[in-house]
Amino acid sequence: MTRHAWNGESDDESLLRAIEQSVGLADHDPRWADRFAAERARLMDALPGVFVDIAHIGSTPIEGLKAKPIIDLLAGVRTPDVLFGLAEPLCANGYTSSDAFNRTMSDRQFFMRHAHGERTHHLHLVVHGSEAWVDRVEFNQLLRDDPELRKRYEILKRALAETHAGDREAYTEGKSTFIRAAIGRSDRRTKPR
Repeated sequence: MTRHAWNGESDDESLLRAIEQSVGLADHDPRWADRFAAERARLMDALPGVFVDIAHIGSTPIEGLKAKPIIDLLAGVRTPDVLFGLAEPLCANGYTSSDAFNRTMSDRQFFMRHAHGERTHHLHLVVHGSEAWVDRVEFNQLLRDDPELRKRYEILKRALAETHAGDREAYTEGKSTFIRAAIGRSDRRTKPR
């Protein structure tokens, strides 16, 4: 497992526990929608005019799908300059991040909120309308629309959670081929859409 330093890591025991939190899936909880709406409103109020939109992504918005009980938010901004300039204001508003991890990504930034040693929110920051935005929104719509896809995805997630319970990066990477296939990403690279 690759371990990156997180902002505030040296003096926050809750953060240390959240970073090391194992991957665990829970049954769908209808309260997740309210948690998303509250965090979306909080971010929009805290940083007015910064976000074009904030979408609820991942598995928590999908009824009937097991998920890590962490709310995934996809926040779209207007330009790459904004994308790469929000670490300080987001960290001042309850998020933390790994500068080293974020430097490895050219199309997004990742932030986390935590409480009592557990992750509560993952914030995926991208340019609104970019491929990173469209892919994530499209995959969530596919999960909503296709019960068979949703079933296959849950089977994969269960296997990965069992195999990689202590390695979040391996768990996430293990889902990537499935997600790319579902949204036809490999087809987009070879055929015009």
